[in-house]
Amino acid sequence: MLRSLSTAVTFVAAFAIAGQASGAEWQEGTHYRELSSPVRTDNSEAIEVAEVFWYGCPHCYNFKPLVESWAEDLPEDIDYVQIPAALGQSWEPHAKAFYALQAMGELDKVHDALFDALAGERRPLNSGEALAEFVSGHGVDGEAFLKNYNSFGVNARMQKAQAKIRGARITGTPTMLVNGKYTVSASMAGGHEEVLEVVDYLVEQERGAAE
Repeated sequence: MLRSLSTAVTFVAAFAIAGQASGAEWQEGTHYRELSSPVRTDNSEAIEVAEVFWYGCPHCYNFKPLVESWAEDLPEDIDYVQIPAALGQSWEPHAKAFYALQAMGELDKVHDALFDALAGERRPLNSGEALAEFVSGHGVDGEAFLKNYNSFGVNARMQKAQAKIRGARITGTPTMLVNGKYTVSASMAGGHEEVLEVVDYLVEQERGAAE
């Protein structure tokens, strides 16, 4: 009887540990952070999941295939967006390049190549001119890129994005910002794969809150 009771206790304990490891119990303050003051989202009709990244970040580079796979077949109620961070002055040209290419409708042509060049090869593409020369080698009009890069509209979009990042108190990349209310990073969640598990958990929380 004692042996069977001990076996049952061991089984229950193992089951509980397995449940926690699978993400059944994600804890605020441990695996993710809830913002004391939520930031505005751009789409009030959906649950916004924003990936805050930098083209030169090796951790973002490693996270990229995982988050892209996650984003392939999202439900209609999730709005996945990318926000390029400019947490330092040297990051600003790359954030501006993102918005310039987006404004031109050319982001898909160069997005992967920018990651490869900046995070993979650590190339010194740290000015509008250097970036214009780079994108021109990938089928984008360099002169038109530079015009957009230096435009008021692109600068305004970049500043708006940085205000959102500051409002969310994000200090590193990659960080996921869920519906303007929660931030998740690999250091908190326990790894890149776990980040996406926590994001899924928070999305479900948001769905429940909307019902």
